[in-house]
Parts: sequence; structure tokens; C-alpha cells
Amino acid sequence: MKKRKIVVATSGASGVNLGLKIVDLLPKEIEKHFIMTKNSEVVLDKEMGATIHDNSDISASISSGSFGVDAMIIAPCSMNTLAKIACGIADNLVTRCASVMIKEHKKLILAPREMPFSAIALENMHKLATLGVIIAPPVMAYYSEQQTLDEMENFLIGKWFDLLGIENSLYKRWE
Repeated sequence: MKKRKIVVATSGASGVNLGLKIVDLLPKEIEKHFIMTKNSEVVLDKEMGATIHDNSDISASISSGSFGVDAMIIAPCSMNTLAKIACGIADNLVTRCASVMIKEHKKLILAPREMPFSAIALENMHKLATLGVIIAPPVMAYYSEQQTLDEMENFLIGKWFDLLGIENSLYKRWE
């Protein structure tokens, strides 16, 4: 059976820990690829067991549809990155990979991190959603009774894993 390949990217420094934690929690049987923008790199302080790609290398293996990436999540996703993707701008590896996900009809999840959303950001999200992109901001739900920041992060990542079809028990589910 073909090994699943997942790209995790972070754009913007706020919330980069969620992207790192996603990489850390992905099952071992998934081939992990990780991209950070320059703003995200400032908070990276350890190896996460993934192939780390330079965001300026738009010729990296994962930028080609023939490489066979199965899904991509950008968490957090800055409004700048979201806008570039919505407008088809592929000027770095993150936006190039997202463009490939869209053209190949592969699963692409964006976790926009700013609040409140401007009308422009909502318009860009709507445009992407009509193309099949999943917009899944890091929004808490309280039914799983999180008590710590770690439990809150696990809830968010568990919900994103659900969208990616990755079995997990990272949060208490609705009964």
C-alpha cells in the first residue's frame, strides 16, 4: 500500500506551535513534509521528524503534482498567504504547494489565525471554499471539556486530523 504524504506548513509566527504539534502528532506511517515561512522559523527550536523544506525553493519535490502529496494543511495560515492562494499567486513553496493541491483536487485545509475576519478575508475564504478548500480556523468547542492549553491544542489538531481522515483520540467526542 502506498504511504500517505502530508504537507504541513506554517505562515506567520502567531500559533506556529500548532503546526509543529501537528507534525509531531501525525502517525509514523505517514510521510511528513514541513514548510515554514521566515516568520515561522524564528520559533522553531527542534527537529520534528519531518523533511523540512526551504520556503523559497519552489522546485522542491512537494511542489510538483507528480510527487503525489495526498493532503496539505496550513496552520496557522496568515491572511497574506490566504490571499495569495485565493488569487493564484504561487511565489513561494507554501503557496505553490497549495496551488498544486487545488489543481490536483487534493485536500487542502487552511487554518486562518486572525480575528475578527475582514470582509476581504471572508471573500477570499469564500472563493477558496467554492474551489473545495476547507477553511478550518482554530475555533474551540467546549463540549470536550478541555482544562489545559495542551488539551485545547489537541482538540484543534484532532478536528483537523478528522478532516484529513487520520484516526485519533486527541479529544473527547460528543456523546
